[in-house]
Amino acid sequence: MPLLDHFRPPLFPRHHWDSFHSNWATRIADALNERLPPEFMAEEHTSSGARLEIDVATYQEQGVVAPPGPNGPVTATVPRTWTPPAPPHIIPATFSDAFEVRVFSTTGGLTLVGAIELVSPGNKDWPEERHAFAVKCASYLFQGVSVIVIDIVTTRKANLHNETMRLVNAPAAVALPAETDLYAAAYRPVLREDRPEIDVWPVPCALGSPLPVLPLRLTGDLFVPVDVEASYQEACRRRRLPS
Repeated sequence: MPLLDHFRPPLFPRHHWDSFHSNWATRIADALNERLPPEFMAEEHTSSGARLEIDVATYQEQGVVAPPGPNGPVTATVPRTWTPPAPPHIIPATFSDAFEVRVFSTTGGLTLVGAIELVSPGNKDWPEERHAFAVKCASYLFQGVSVIVIDIVTTRKANLHNETMRLVNAPAAVALPAETDLYAAAYRPVLREDRPEIDVWPVPCALGSPLPVLPLRLTGDLFVPVDVEASYQEACRRRRLPS
């Protein structure tokens, strides 16, 4: 199925891109869970900006009387709260959209081993948003987590693969051409003879063309293929989008 433009007419605004991204993340996770060894699992995670609590006034009530129980009134005590001093500094911050699939090892608890990032328009919008996305991907890699980035956003001219490679001080040959706005890339952090390295598989994409199959390292030399095209086709089918 050819790659469609989900950010311009005729698909948009009749079909909202964020709904499609959420649906696509689910299809990727479902496909992975059918292939992953039993000690691994994949889950989709989507959010618009970081999950933060709003700063609101708090209150404290001591000796609140709860509804009567079978043996008479019950007194519930609200735990004491502690309010820190006002911070000496407040700085601006960027909390990015997240449309991703996280892959975990379940041996001895949940350990993140892979992340598949679906780029949103907001991730490419402003320099600080692009930097935040690159920092997120680089942080994963520096922690030994494999990463795949998929960018089909047509309404923003930026390349987050190149942004991430600059952040990890990769040689210029690793970058995609500056005019490449649609792409997919896989990254595998690895230690070879006590030398930390990152294997990189960048692939330019184009409207009207199929999407690639990319490698996702789980542990050591254990990989699974991520068929980006197959999951995209399934997401389009479930949204009844034209082929």
